[in-house]
Amino acid sequence: MNEIPKTQKIVAILWPSFITAGIATILFFTAFDPNVVFVDYDISRVGAYSIGFFLFWIFGATTAVSTCFFLRPCDSFNQGKSNSSTGTAS
Repeated sequence: MNEIPKTQKIVAILWPSFITAGIATILFFTAFDPNVVFVDYDISRVGAYSIGFFLFWIFGATTAVSTCFFLRPCDSFNQGKSNSSTGTAS
């Protein structure tokens, strides 16, 4: 019963990446004007802010998932190898 619920894992990834995306969007678009960044596209400022926010959110979620993946104990990776290598030849 020590297993963490799946919903809690998902929220633990999406919530920090959401906050990070908000801060990154503010910092990025403070330095760069959306009309200059998307000069070749007919996108409004709000559309550019939305696209930027979701891209930053995806990048943040990707790094959070990677962190969660590498936090797993090495035994969980080696367990699959040991089960397949302990088989006996007939």
